[in-house]
Amino acid sequence: MAYLVIQEDNKWSDVFRLVVGRRVTIGRSPTNSIVVRSEQVSRYHAEIFHADGQWVIRDLESRNGTAVDGVRLVSDHTLDSGHVITLGKSTLTYYAQLPPQFGVEESPTLAQPQATAAGLELDEVEPSADSLLGDWEADPPQIVHRKQETELLHRDHPADAGSSIGRQAWHLCRLAFTLAGQTTFAAAARLALDGLFENTQVSAGAIWLVRSGDKGQTPELDLVASRSDQQQTYRRISNYLARTVTETGEAILAQDIADDSNIGLRDSKGEILAQSVICAPLRVTPNSGAGPVQVRGLIHLYTTEADQVLSAQDLDFTLAVADNLSLSYKSLSRQQKMSEVISVTRREVTQLRERLGTESEIVGSGPAMQLVHQQVAQVAPTNATVLVRGESGVGKELVARAIHFSSQRNKGPFICMNCAALSESLLESELFGHEKGAFTGATEKKMGKFETADSGTLMLDEIGEMSATVQAKFLRVLEGHPFERVGGSKPIKVNVRVIAATNRDLEQAVQQGTFRKDLYFRLKVVEIDVPALRKRREDVAEIAEYFLHKFCTELGKRNKRFTKAAMERMTHYRWPGNVRELKNVIERAVVLSTRDTIDIDELALSNLRSASETNLEIETDGPCETISLDELERRHILNVLNHTQWNKSKTATILGVERSTLDRKIKRFDLERYRVS
Repeated sequence: MAYLVIQEDNKWSDVFRLVVGRRVTIGRSPTNSIVVRSEQVSRYHAEIFHADGQWVIRDLESRNGTAVDGVRLVSDHTLDSGHVITLGKSTLTYYAQLPPQFGVEESPTLAQPQATAAGLELDEVEPSADSLLGDWEADPPQIVHRKQETELLHRDHPADAGSSIGRQAWHLCRLAFTLAGQTTFAAAARLALDGLFENTQVSAGAIWLVRSGDKGQTPELDLVASRSDQQQTYRRISNYLARTVTETGEAILAQDIADDSNIGLRDSKGEILAQSVICAPLRVTPNSGAGPVQVRGLIHLYTTEADQVLSAQDLDFTLAVADNLSLSYKSLSRQQKMSEVISVTRREVTQLRERLGTESEIVGSGPAMQLVHQQVAQVAPTNATVLVRGESGVGKELVARAIHFSSQRNKGPFICMNCAALSESLLESELFGHEKGAFTGATEKKMGKFETADSGTLMLDEIGEMSATVQAKFLRVLEGHPFERVGGSKPIKVNVRVIAATNRDLEQAVQQGTFRKDLYFRLKVVEIDVPALRKRREDVAEIAEYFLHKFCTELGKRNKRFTKAAMERMTHYRWPGNVRELKNVIERAVVLSTRDTIDIDELALSNLRSASETNLEIETDGPCETISLDELERRHILNVLNHTQWNKSKTATILGVERSTLDRKIKRFDLERYRVS
């Protein structure tokens, strides 16, 4: 067993126990074992694990690094007792055995949530409207005893089992063990009241929780449990008692020791309501062990019979019960709060997984999409820059998401940005951020997409629309150089994987001088070509069924199905808008359909053609045939290849394109299978 002592502002703030078999992560993300709230600390900064009988620290490629005794780590480092670990401005000291000055045997973990009284189960018993002792403001009672600690928990010799003290000590021990098994504070409170009634001569009593209250003000209380003899009705605690005990943190005993003294133990008619009263605080220490003790509740007991007078021994026993009940309150509050946090976190994780799973799922099992799946699986574990190509609406962003969530960066952010949606100046500001006052409207400092995506993935859609000025700065960042915010001078270095996407012919843009050649080759490390939907008709039915089920579920409609005619129409339709168009067509059909089936008349198909298609009429052996420009290009390239006997260099020269462009088109049109040997 070993410990980490966390220090903030040169003072130790918490202690974390290291347990063999548990790997401890440290970073800014709330999912870490130890959370460090500092901008200089990465989301997942470092980890500590047990290996070969020793504790070892490892830096997780953090932005600012991890140091041990002032030396920055370049590899795994074995920890010795007293080693000081530095992460940003935070320090942690490793101890093989916890020094005695920390005063704890088993230290709590960091940032344990603390429950509030409002979050606990409360008793449904309503207090009586009459106050037990009035307000006690004008005539305060005579307080005859005060105690800060109970003697029952600090006796050096065994108590005589026959004495009243020995009997109370035995009951107290039994009560302490019983309280530890309770699952709600209300049940623990009722059990504590039963023990108090069994061991003292009280007529009525209750346990309250302090909801709120400032010093000098009467605290707001919530009744948890109450009990009284059959002939009695419990009367609520007075404001004076509640305020006195919550402010001092002391248990008090008050008695009506003089019949002719007006000390407030009587009602408005002069009748005695109580012979003696005990009020003890439920005192809770903060989880960190530092800070003042807080009074979170009260035990209120009183007697009404003349022969039932509470003693100092009863006060001592009540305070002992209160201290045990305070421990139960703290434990149950922490358990309840942690259960709530875990429940909320599980729901959020489930929702995020469902959403991310949907958004990153590529639907389609045809040969073309199988190739895309294979390429994603191959490139995801690497940090290589990826260029995703394809027409608008084919799902380039889904491919980028699949790469991110299949990579080791899946715990980091995934940021998507469309370069065609912003002007040159705004695009530079969005990518690299800006300082306050850098330009008109820059009223505050802003982090750019590169900083936001640190330790994650940045997808830049429509990369071909980026201006030449931004291309130059973007290229430097891709090559690993630091950058500055707009209007700033401080260099910023980030760890970001870039995935670029485009539907433009970048080779043509390079030839025309609108796209930098060096940036083109830097982006084209790995290229994934996502085929248009009309080129993978075998996937249309699968994608259509997927969207049909999705929208029926989201819109709360009964499951529908396509007619055979509707499915045939969709399969033979050319889908100029690709998967995006198919999605919108099916969503519209589900929204407007009133039947259990969706037929042709409910499919709003257009007469548009994709940007790469133009109808041409060419002469064939038969009647005139209408084909697309893509088909014409495919046939022409295949004819030239066959003419040159598949000499790709000669073919590229005849076609007037680069060899790499020809290779890409051969792959795109799958011309190898038409090769004449």
